[in-house]
Amino acid sequence: MTMAVRIHETGEPDVLKWEQTEVPAPGAGEALIRQTAVGLNYLDIYFRSGLNPPPPLPAILGMEASGVVESVGDGVTDLSPGDRVAYNMVMGAYAEQRTIPAARLVKLPDGISDKVAASIMLKGTTAQYLLRRTYEVKPGETILFHAAAGGVGLIACQWAKHLGATVIGTVGSEEKAELAKAHGCDHPIIYTRDDFVEKVKDITGGEGVSVVYDSVGQDTFLGSLDCLKPRGFMVLFGQSSGPVEPFAPLVLVAKGSLYLTRPSLANYTATRQELVETCDDLFKVVESGAVKVQVNQTYALKDTAQAHRDLAARKTTGSTVLLP
Repeated sequence: MTMAVRIHETGEPDVLKWEQTEVPAPGAGEALIRQTAVGLNYLDIYFRSGLNPPPPLPAILGMEASGVVESVGDGVTDLSPGDRVAYNMVMGAYAEQRTIPAARLVKLPDGISDKVAASIMLKGTTAQYLLRRTYEVKPGETILFHAAAGGVGLIACQWAKHLGATVIGTVGSEEKAELAKAHGCDHPIIYTRDDFVEKVKDITGGEGVSVVYDSVGQDTFLGSLDCLKPRGFMVLFGQSSGPVEPFAPLVLVAKGSLYLTRPSLANYTATRQELVETCDDLFKVVESGAVKVQVNQTYALKDTAQAHRDLAARKTTGSTVLLP
């Protein structure tokens, strides 16, 4: 038996329950890991609330963690007990132990701590696929990244700056503006005070940006389109304020023959090779110091409900880790 945070129904954070659960021995192609740190993501709130359909209930949520291999099943040849590993995009992370497909585990280099690994396996790989593959940021470009002081935002701003871009970011307060600026955001815009579209136009001399990365959704979507230069690229990768309302594709023509994509990390790390290459790129940029990762909040795993409340209330900055 092990302890885990489970839901028996969707709803508010109180549906998250700290309970005993069984952990099966690893079967063929699987590994049993003892988890040392679990990442917290806004995606978890989507599943808990029912905005995204959860797995069959009762369910253990959570999409990323780090840990140590305890045993492996038949056919697993590249992992051994004692190996430090991490993963993302495999539901069930809110637990002290778990059995998981070995193909979804990556070994951690010595320069990446367990806490940092748990905080970047989803957020960092998201930044990687956004900046390096969905729209490849080039030196000299100006970009807009919403929620620049969030977990993905702080990584992405540093990485984009490292790639030679000028980075504009939206944040909700003076404190978050300072945090974003310290992490590569050249022009933080406090959206609760200023019109971010007007600010972007001012910063770019009316030209607009090459690409907008938008995880906010409903509240920012149309404004984000207005921030783009002709033939600019709109990357909608989240919906923390709610889903975007349906709109006519002709809007993209009227605003300058814009491109629009709605990507997901799952589609960019669907194969073992894609996962390993994405993580290798991420680990290298973190180990080099070009991207510095701060775990700004930690909660005991049993206090996951409070962590969800604070994340939804935008009381957190950077990355948050749950400790089993």
